[in-house]
Amino acid sequence: MRHIIDLSDLTEKEFSDLYKLTNNIIDRPEGYTDACRGKVLGSLFYEPSTRTNLSFSTAMMRLGGSVVGFSDPGSSSTAKGETLKDTINMVSSYADLIVMRNPREGAAKAASLYSSVPVINAGDGGHLHPTQTLTDMVTILRLRGSADNMKIGLCGDLKYGRTVHSLLHFLERYHNVEFYLIAPDALKLPSYMITFLKEHNMPYCEVGSIDAVLPELDVLYMTRIQRERFVSAQEYANLEGNYQLTAEKMRRAKKDMLVLHPLPRVDEIAQDVDDDPRAVYFRQARFGMFGRMALLLTLSKLPFVRAVHQEIGARGLRCSNHKCITKTELYLPPLSGMAGGRCPYCDAPLEKAE
Repeated sequence: MRHIIDLSDLTEKEFSDLYKLTNNIIDRPEGYTDACRGKVLGSLFYEPSTRTNLSFSTAMMRLGGSVVGFSDPGSSSTAKGETLKDTINMVSSYADLIVMRNPREGAAKAASLYSSVPVINAGDGGHLHPTQTLTDMVTILRLRGSADNMKIGLCGDLKYGRTVHSLLHFLERYHNVEFYLIAPDALKLPSYMITFLKEHNMPYCEVGSIDAVLPELDVLYMTRIQRERFVSAQEYANLEGNYQLTAEKMRRAKKDMLVLHPLPRVDEIAQDVDDDPRAVYFRQARFGMFGRMALLLTLSKLPFVRAVHQEIGARGLRCSNHKCITKTELYLPPLSGMAGGRCPYCDAPLEKAE
């Protein structure tokens, strides 16, 4: 069974085929209007989402398929205490594919253990967001031609930004990519991601403002800095200007630099940047719909496979991440004996259970 928990799970050939299909759909969408007729997408959104939710639903309907599910867990049996395992068992009996967003990190991996149909991770807490990475890569490859030999700045909330974590994971497979990590101290890239960069010889530099590196960049990936992450409004105000992109700042950027953003934005990109042809974030969102169409079409061709039996109960070791899915779904397979000392669900370090 092929699940999409992390886009890096795809081989180079699988991603190449997916990208080719995406381009075909972009160039000739009318040829795919019945490609998923009779197929059903189970859409399970345990936290708010506008773009990802609408993008997946629209993608399935443009392929001729249908969508069932919920966008508010309060209106589902989750509110009655149903486990993730039981929800997934049920929905995979009804649907041909499942797309899920969940605030618990590692939830998509956990869901994949109990599903008889492909599970697509639409975001698991601050961990990963593979279909946003698909969106980002389609945009970079289609507009730039290649992701090799690239200087990319990642700006904003790098600590909790799952879109950034997923993109870094995937860019490991490209050559001569330099990373500029632009974030305040409170929102720097987490240590396990820094370890990932070092282990894979991915050159990076941590900087405190856009201005310091803007002229060097081929791609600037902006993300929203959340005010609530700061102790006081004044602390946020003191930093705010360092992480805002304006038309004035764009004058110092390369003429062919691309500005990406997973959206939604607040004030990190000024409205006066929108008319700059280098600002491609709205085109990026549309490319994302076509990428999801290609992904759904590819996965819809896989056979129904009954989920295998899983051992019950975590013991021996536990995940150090308090947001991990193992903290609430206590029946998940034990973590003892896991290689590398990292949680197989959320990648956080493991520790001995008391």
